[in-house]
Amino acid sequence: MPPAIIVDHVSKEFILRHNRAMGIKTRFLGLFHKNKREKHEHFLALDDVSFTVEQGEALGLLGHNGSGKSTLLQIIARILQPSQGQIIANGRIAPLIQLGVGFNGELTGYENIFLNASLYGFLNKEIKKRVKDIIEFSELNQFIDTPLKNYSSGMQMRLGFAVAVNLKPDILLADEILAVGDQAFQNKCLNKIAEMRRNGMSLILVSHSQPQVEKFCDHFVQLEHGKIINQGPIKNNTLK
Repeated sequence: MPPAIIVDHVSKEFILRHNRAMGIKTRFLGLFHKNKREKHEHFLALDDVSFTVEQGEALGLLGHNGSGKSTLLQIIARILQPSQGQIIANGRIAPLIQLGVGFNGELTGYENIFLNASLYGFLNKEIKKRVKDIIEFSELNQFIDTPLKNYSSGMQMRLGFAVAVNLKPDILLADEILAVGDQAFQNKCLNKIAEMRRNGMSLILVSHSQPQVEKFCDHFVQLEHGKIINQGPIKNNTLK
């Protein structure tokens, strides 16, 4: 079987703007005062990153804040485009990355299920077959016809997680949000992920927590300043 994900020499550069001129007066002052002029800084968030995630494998992305973990996950999810290199994905991807992405606060929870699932490429007739399971898993039955703007952040996370896992993705991307809600709901989420992994789903988990990666993942990639500084199988105690 082909790998689930191939990250092939991926780099990502951002242009940071400092002293951005917001009006005519500021721009005029910049003509005479150097420190008032707008400056551009090139920031390399990812630098020639390559690795492979096999079918059914769980990979942990480790690193401190600013190491490039979340940027890489957004590139894999097609939210961002790489400056160089490519991502090859074999299978349907469900990203659990940023709270609120793919949701509309003015729509009800029920309507947002269809909106969010459509972003994964599902047709309405396919979503209708799964909507009951999504609502039951989220435990939001009594709030499902309430506008999402009235949901707490925890309720939104529940709904987003319920949509993602019940659409049975081939690849699940999770950015620090594997566990949501109270302890009982967290256990249900983790048990669901374990079940999906037994059925062949691949997982990429971004985390600051080494114990969490050791618990859920087979392999790890550690980033620092956009570069891979360590990687390997966890079972061989490479993660130290």
